[in-house]
Amino acid sequence: MSEKVIKFEFEKHNKNSTRYKEVPQNDSPPILGSIYVQKWFAGNHKNIEVTIKTKD
Repeated sequence: MSEKVIKFEFEKHNKNSTRYKEVPQNDSPPILGSIYVQKWFAGNHKNIEVTIKTKD
């Protein structure tokens, strides 16, 4: 099993959600690209991290 932490920065507010764009690491292509997080959870945070675990 491997684990990857992906960093995101604020991109824009929508009606009920906030869009974050992936911060590229080491010139590699994006893994997730942009993600939407509900405003009730995201609040006014400008940076978030998402952890992905792969299982075999």
